[in-house]
Amino acid sequence: MGILFRAFGFHPKKPTSYGLIWGVGPALLLNTGSNDALGSSKWGAGPTIVLLKQTGPWTTAFLGNHIWSFAGNDSASGVSLTFMQPILNYITKSKTTFGLNTETTYDWKTESWTVPINFEVKQLLKVGSQLFQVGAGGRYTVASPSGGPQGLGARMTLTLIFPKKK
Repeated sequence: MGILFRAFGFHPKKPTSYGLIWGVGPALLLNTGSNDALGSSKWGAGPTIVLLKQTGPWTTAFLGNHIWSFAGNDSASGVSLTFMQPILNYITKSKTTFGLNTETTYDWKTESWTVPINFEVKQLLKVGSQLFQVGAGGRYTVASPSGGPQGLGARMTLTLIFPKKK
């Protein structure tokens, strides 16, 4: 499809009185596919929202956006996609995180759902002064269009962490 870019937005400096952290901003679809099978041949944009609440070791969150295409290859099908990602994480005292989420997408053009359920275990580690997180997990795809992901899958992650210096 290309690269979905969500790197900036607007949010209050502090959580609400209920402890809710929220933000809004743009989602941009960049036409980066080097082959028609790897991308939509379209540029797109739309709104993004994120909601997050931390209660003790629990984090609940929601990330959502909608993308409409606005330019690109005229012969390629337009893009109108809604993405929803509810998240539930639990972190232990040893900084092991157990996470459950879905990365659900609804394609308004084809009227089809892609609904994977993801479970991951991640561990925060430190080598020298560098913090990083390693993780592994499984995925089960509940629904997808023809040619989409099916059944079981796996993922591994490595995230470098650069905390703000005070």
